[in-house]
Amino acid sequence: MKVVFLLVPQLHLLDLAGPAQVFSTVRDFGLGYSLHYVAEQEDVPTAQDVPVRAEVAWPDLAPDDLILVPGWRGSRFGVHGLLTGSTRQRLAAHHAAGGTVASVCAGADALGQANLLDGRRCTTHHDLQDHLAARYPAARVLRDVLYVIDERVVTSAGIASGIDLALHLVATRHGPAVAARVAREMVVYARRNGDEPQHSAMLRHRAHLSDVVHRVQDLIDGRFTERLSLRTLASSAGVSERTLTRAFGEATGLTPLRYQQMLRLERAEHLIGHGATVESAARATGFEDARMLRRLRSRV
Repeated sequence: MKVVFLLVPQLHLLDLAGPAQVFSTVRDFGLGYSLHYVAEQEDVPTAQDVPVRAEVAWPDLAPDDLILVPGWRGSRFGVHGLLTGSTRQRLAAHHAAGGTVASVCAGADALGQANLLDGRRCTTHHDLQDHLAARYPAARVLRDVLYVIDERVVTSAGIASGIDLALHLVATRHGPAVAARVAREMVVYARRNGDEPQHSAMLRHRAHLSDVVHRVQDLIDGRFTERLSLRTLASSAGVSERTLTRAFGEATGLTPLRYQQMLRLERAEHLIGHGATVESAARATGFEDARMLRRLRSRV
């Protein structure tokens, strides 16, 4: 199987390197993969200032092969990533012949330019979702998911989600055991499903400027399965319990205990979604018993 990475100027290295590492690891397992890097020019600048060299000639592709477009830097579409007509035609022709095309982050714009998003479900990085929906009104943009698959058109949120997307494609082709082996080889903690949120509770409640609250959140994030008293948290930040409670509420809208419960619940839902029982998920995430976890899940 050939995996062809279509490289666009100002591409993000991890958008490229994450999926490339997945497929190169599968190749190391002897499963017959070859990786190719093509672009409209040989020297491709990246967003991280590491130049990348690509081929300008495309390999011959079969329906079993994959084209993947990594994302690039830009706060909106149209700044980078405008493809020539011949490149757009290659993307469209490969899909029409039965092949799979995929994108990471802003790479969804390349699929849109090839008219592959019209009438299909798709996604991109959460900062670009509005732009994608406006640019391709015939597409159905799904928000806050990691990746979407619709008739061999695969789009993902960006950065690390490209690894999740690639692992899913490996699992689809070779089974979950191979994908799990690749994940272990890459020291990936857990393969995430496409419908999991792009950003967790750890990120949703970080949009504030309170150093005190950030320090306490750092502690809770690292030890959310443990019993952490308000006194311990306040001491870690060098403030009184009353000051911490007030500052935490102003910054996040939550109490420290509620924030910790949200982290536990989010992790428990992930474990349950991957086959764990409610009881084992409760134990793994620090709940004293499964009843509390069930109550919290029912509230959600």
